[in-house]
Amino acid sequence: MSITTSDITLEKALPGSLRAGVARREITICREGVAVHDPLFVKSLVLDDGKTPLVIIAMDAVAIGGIADVRDDFLSRLRLRIEEDLGIPGAHVLVNASHTHPANNILCDDADLLERVFDTVRQAQAERVAVRVGAGRGEEDRIIINRTLRLKDGRAWTIRHSNPCPPDEDVEALGPIDPEIGLLKIDRLDGSTLAVVYNYACHTLIGVPSGAVTANFCGFASEVIENQLAGATALFLQGAAGDVTEVLYKDVSRPRDARPLGILLGLSVLEGLKSIRTGPAEITIINEPLELPRRTDSDQRIAELEKERDALLESLRFTSLNIKSFIPLYFKHLMDPAHPADYSYRYLQEKQIGIDDLRCLDVENRRNMDKYLRNIRAMEALTQLVDNLETLKKHRAENLQAGGASIRTEVLGVRIGEFVLITSATEVLTEISLNIKEASPYPHTFIAAFTNGYVHYGAPAGDYARGGYEVMECLLAPEWQALFETKAADVLRRL
Repeated sequence: MSITTSDITLEKALPGSLRAGVARREITICREGVAVHDPLFVKSLVLDDGKTPLVIIAMDAVAIGGIADVRDDFLSRLRLRIEEDLGIPGAHVLVNASHTHPANNILCDDADLLERVFDTVRQAQAERVAVRVGAGRGEEDRIIINRTLRLKDGRAWTIRHSNPCPPDEDVEALGPIDPEIGLLKIDRLDGSTLAVVYNYACHTLIGVPSGAVTANFCGFASEVIENQLAGATALFLQGAAGDVTEVLYKDVSRPRDARPLGILLGLSVLEGLKSIRTGPAEITIINEPLELPRRTDSDQRIAELEKERDALLESLRFTSLNIKSFIPLYFKHLMDPAHPADYSYRYLQEKQIGIDDLRCLDVENRRNMDKYLRNIRAMEALTQLVDNLETLKKHRAENLQAGGASIRTEVLGVRIGEFVLITSATEVLTEISLNIKEASPYPHTFIAAFTNGYVHYGAPAGDYARGGYEVMECLLAPEWQALFETKAADVLRRL
């Protein structure tokens, strides 16, 4: 299905007139034993230019179906309801998940969730006012890092809490980041701001010190924006965050707190908004289906990982030390490598009387410490490898259970004046997002991943040989990248 304009003329809308409305509802439900630090919201923006209506829905959720507590049929049911009750084509509805990671399922139940989300769209449509819009960009590079480390042996190692980081000496480089903040500013005719849509790419993982439910850094960023722009609603659209996380994600020296990161992002959004001038605009929408091939190399990759696992397990032998004996020895050798066993005068005394017992002890202890450290490194590698192996097996089973050779998804292209969005249901990785932006004819082109469905990770074809968590979590064959980038380029060309 290819849609460029709507056949439905909205009541009282005139060609060339741009109108917008916004609304929000809380979607957290407090369950026993689950603390809520700050609420999760759904925020809806309804725009129309007299010819083409558009709905943008930003949800504080992990994903739109697929995992966690939004059902797989949520999007189709919501679109049908919007189309039947509000007269807006379902293909004109964009639903983005912030990918916030709560500790438990905490959203309201299915029927209530659908009702609350729909209610925000209904309210936003009913409260539309004449507006002007403008596109721009901001930048925030202080809070993010590409979490898929490039190792010297050509492999990848993903920074995650489920596995340790690799040895420092094995790390060669970081992957790319995209610090760009995509901005759409929507002003009422009196000059006050009605809404800000901001698009940024970073996993939302850190949370708050108490471990309670939170919308994470994007919730705090929106709070900063809305506090400064009184009467405005800030809608966060998650970007190509597949391999991007907060730079402090693994920090163990300070409390885990997303608020400072959100404040930085919010201030950078406000800085970017300063240069945006708003005016009239038209809306163009193209919604194209896309069949993406399922991966077929899982058996081969599983066999390779199992062989590597077995070799690591075989290496875990002949260790004299345990943690209790290793730590004091390690610090002795660290403090004084030349005289770890005792004071230097003891070594001089042994030399004076013609013996070398302490030196021999040092050699034996170093040999045992080296072996213990090799076992530690093997254990750390096993932790990552076994997790990747189980993840790969899980997704192999999912692909086999699905039966078909491909996954049906969509690419939604939206142009609002100079503001352009391309969507993907995958967790797009940075390299692919940068490719699409570079190839776009529009200077303000942004990627809204985690949108209109969920198909797990979308890794570049070149990453498959490297390994890494994002590849293990990928349901798709490497050929998906070329298909997606080609489709995105075609949609951009026709917007």
